[in-house]
Amino acid sequence: MKAIVYTAFGGSDVIRLTETRKPDLKDDEVLVKAAAVTVNPADIKFRTGSLQDRMPVQLPFIPGLDVAGTVEAVGNKVSRIKVGDKVFGGKFGGTYAQYVALKEEQTGIVPSNLSMNEAAALVVSLVTAYSFLIDHGEVKPGQRLLIQGIAGGTGGGVLQMAKALGVYVIGTASAAGTELAKSLGADEVINYKTQDFTALVKDVDLVIDLVGGEIQDKSFVVLKKGGKLLSAVNPPSQALAQQYGVEAKFVSSAYSYKKLDYGSRLVEKGLIKPKITKTMKLEEAAKAQDILSAGGIDGKVVLEID
Repeated sequence: MKAIVYTAFGGSDVIRLTETRKPDLKDDEVLVKAAAVTVNPADIKFRTGSLQDRMPVQLPFIPGLDVAGTVEAVGNKVSRIKVGDKVFGGKFGGTYAQYVALKEEQTGIVPSNLSMNEAAALVVSLVTAYSFLIDHGEVKPGQRLLIQGIAGGTGGGVLQMAKALGVYVIGTASAAGTELAKSLGADEVINYKTQDFTALVKDVDLVIDLVGGEIQDKSFVVLKKGGKLLSAVNPPSQALAQQYGVEAKFVSSAYSYKKLDYGSRLVEKGLIKPKITKTMKLEEAAKAQDILSAGGIDGKVVLEID
C-alpha cells in the first residue's frame, strides 16, 4: 500500500510517499480502506520531534490522527462493526495510508448525512470536544466557556458541542475566523489581533486552550475562582493555577466509539457541522503540513486517498 512515511525528524522535506505493507490485523481491530484523513497541528509536532519527551514515536513513522473509510476486514473478537461498514476513527499515528488498522473501541459508524471527507474532518474535534466538555470540563447549561482558537479545525467542533450542551461560548480568532465562529453559533468572538481578551472577558467557568504559550498564561485572569483551564497544547502552569484558585491541566483525548457516537447523534440532528477549508491529495501531505504551519487556517485541511 501507499503511505506517507518519515525516517528522521525535521521539516516537511523528511516526508515521503512510500510503498509499504498493509498493517497486520489484531483480534480487536478492523482494517479500514481509507478514503480521507486530515492534517492536525500534532502531526507537525510529531514530525519535528517536539513531542518525543511526552509522546515518543519510533522511526520510521506513518503520521496521522484520524481516518474515514470502508471496513475491509475485521478481527476475530470484533462484534459491533462488520465488513462494508463506513467508519471513522483515530489513533496516535498511522493513518496517512491507504489502509489503517483501528481498534474497534476507537471506531465509530459514519453519520448518514456526512461524506467521507466530512467524517474525517470531525474525528479529532468530536473526541476532543467530548473529553474537554464532558469528561473533564463537566459543563452545565448556562455556564460560560472561553475557547482559545475557536475557529480552528478542532475549535469549531468544541464550539458546536458546547452550544448543544447549553453553554454560553466566547472565543478568540482571527478576523476571518471571527465570522466563521459566529456562523457556527458562538455568542461572542474576539479578534485576537486587534482586541485584548483579558479586558473583555471575565468570570468564565472553563477555558479550553487550543493555542498555548502566552495566551494560555493570560487565560488564568479571566477564570472565576474554582474554574478550570484545560489545554490540548501543553501542561499549564500549576503556580498560576494556585495563584488564581483554579484547576489547570493538560488533556490528551483518548479515542473511543462512545465519544464518536455521542458526536454523531448531534451531527445527525444538524447541531454539529464540519468545516473543510482545503482538500488535497495524500501525495501532497508535505505541502498540506506547510500550509497548516503557516497559520491562519480556519477549519480542516483534508487529504483524500485514492
